[in-house]
Amino acid sequence: MDDLLRLDDRLDGDQRLIRDTVRSFVDDRVLPYVGDWFEQATFPARELAPALGSLGLLGMHLEGYGCAGTDAISYGVACRELEAGDSGLRSFVSVQGSLAMFPIWRYGSSEQKDQWLPAMAAGEAIGCFGLTEPDHGSDPANMRTYAKRDGSDWILNGSKMWITNGSIADVAVVWAQTDDGIRGFVVPTDTPGFSAPEIHKKLSLRASITSSLYFDDVRLPASAVLPEVSGLKGPLSCLSEARFGIIWGVVGAARACLEAAVSYAKTRIQFDKPIGAFQLTQEKLAWMYVGTAQAGLTALHLGALKDAGKLEPRQISFGKLANVRAALDIARQARTILGGNGITLEYPVIRHMNNLESVLTYEGTQEIHTLVLGEALTGLAAYR
Repeated sequence: MDDLLRLDDRLDGDQRLIRDTVRSFVDDRVLPYVGDWFEQATFPARELAPALGSLGLLGMHLEGYGCAGTDAISYGVACRELEAGDSGLRSFVSVQGSLAMFPIWRYGSSEQKDQWLPAMAAGEAIGCFGLTEPDHGSDPANMRTYAKRDGSDWILNGSKMWITNGSIADVAVVWAQTDDGIRGFVVPTDTPGFSAPEIHKKLSLRASITSSLYFDDVRLPASAVLPEVSGLKGPLSCLSEARFGIIWGVVGAARACLEAAVSYAKTRIQFDKPIGAFQLTQEKLAWMYVGTAQAGLTALHLGALKDAGKLEPRQISFGKLANVRAALDIARQARTILGGNGITLEYPVIRHMNNLESVLTYEGTQEIHTLVLGEALTGLAAYR
């Protein structure tokens, strides 16, 4: 499908190479199989992780330790092409790079970095991020998971929920209350007392591993603490990194739905002509393209701000709120154009639509991002 606004003309040569490389990977290694993964509720993480690592996509926006050290727009472009395949694929890369690797890279000790980052960048080790709890999603300040000192060690107790990669992870970055405030802990998943049962019966993000985490007197050495951060600043900064990837990623999901709708509208014959020749269908397609292009422009602008070191959390909230809502609306419109065929996995639309229902909620619900913008506009916090 033509890029009518020529948005990708704003990409430089390296960014276009990343675009084409990731798109080719998705075409070859994901799209032929992802419908079956979704139907079977599985994701071949151990198979795909080394391939993603060899392409430099894991922790790609970080410097050193085997990471590619790309700019923000390159990371965004990669997320866009990954999510054009499936939100679960982009989630795997986002969690690995922005939620598990980033806190170790930004706040970890040299020993933690040396131990984990090279293996994670190569896809040889998988990470997860433990913040959300069963009773504390949008209010992480009141999390119940607690780490208590025991001599020089820490004893970790509690639980986390809706954790991508949890049951397949080699290491978990876990945030817990302590007597000194919220701290981050690097927890090898083979530590006694750690368990991560998978969550089943999902109807969204089915091509993704989602788990609960349980900590039953998990004993950790003092060296498990992330030494360079305390308080909510740590996990929230990680979420900002991952939300940036979402802002770009959902543009890919929207584009995939639009492309499927355009192709179908040109070949589906009703009343002796393609349904794409009817005005009502063309109106839908036109507005779907407008939404996709506007989301792409937002992603490009926020990427430029991030590369300039000027991106603020409230701007990320704008992008996450606006782009996910736009992508979900586009997926729903695409489903109407495909009619009954739109609910089958022979086409990508219902899969993207179901996935986007989760993306709308995770890493900050639309309500929370709405209140972030409301506070930015009024100076008045309305969270409580």
